Amino acid sequence: MHNPFSEATDDDSDDLELVCQANSGDRDSLERLVLRHQAWIYNIAVRMVFDPQDAEEVTQEVLIKAVTRLSTFRGDSKFRTWLYRITANHILNMKRRGAEATPYTFSTYADAINGTPDLDLPDPKSVPVDVPLLVEETKVACTTGMLLCLDRRQRLIFTLGEIIGASDTVGGEVMDMTADNFRQCLARARRDLYQFMNHQCGLVNASNPCRCPKKTKGFIDAGHVDPHRLLFAAPYVQRIRDAAVGTIREIDDVADRSFAAIYRDHPFLEPTEQAQWLRRILDLPEVRATLRLN
Repeated sequence: MHNPFSEATDDDSDDLELVCQANSGDRDSLERLVLRHQAWIYNIAVRMVFDPQDAEEVTQEVLIKAVTRLSTFRGDSKFRTWLYRITANHILNMKRRGAEATPYTFSTYADAINGTPDLDLPDPKSVPVDVPLLVEETKVACTTGMLLCLDRRQRLIFTLGEIIGASDTVGGEVMDMTADNFRQCLARARRDLYQFMNHQCGLVNASNPCRCPKKTKGFIDAGHVDPHRLLFAAPYVQRIRDAAVGTIREIDDVADRSFAAIYRDHPFLEPTEQAQWLRRILDLPEVRATLRLN
């Protein structure tokens, strides 16, 4: 899979060729261009708004902006920088939605987790999917929810720099800041999240009593995990660490490297019916009005 955040993809000639062809009216080139980046934008959006359905809406909004402005891209920067700067600006300025609509703090999040009772795992006969999948869903939902305790800018920087592994240079370009500023902001986000997890989460600190299997049934009972609609877990999914191969960062400002590995072990999610979804976007009147596609 094309990884726009890997230093190995610094040559964006493929993107530039597709942009040129798309601006000449080649619909196939435009579809290929969007499909190269769509899942990455979507996975950023999931970490920002939590619910994959809300993330699909955010991704669609970003893609509509990018596609309708494609003719303004002059090649003064890498296409990657241009596209993900549109993504970052949209995310930073959009209205709150979904889980993000209720602001969390680390304190209120800890209270919610601690208020969820420790229970035995569900009876396998009582649920429609394998119990280990429900435990995985609980783990990913809980740790993704922790990201909502960071402010939106911190969350975006952490997602780019730590989860996806964008370098300070690339992250700085996307966020329109210096590489040094990006590194400093990322360090603060890491410290805040690590401090919380080190005092709360059994995945990071074995002395903490909170364990995903103990919380699974409580999460189901509280409606945080729906066995009939898993948001994150599946029998097999590609992991962020696999999709973002070549972008693992050195961690020099927190004590425990396993803290970052938890997030890179999260699933790399694919939007539902990507090609059909994209074609619906390209058929929207506001998109067609700005493009002359053959």
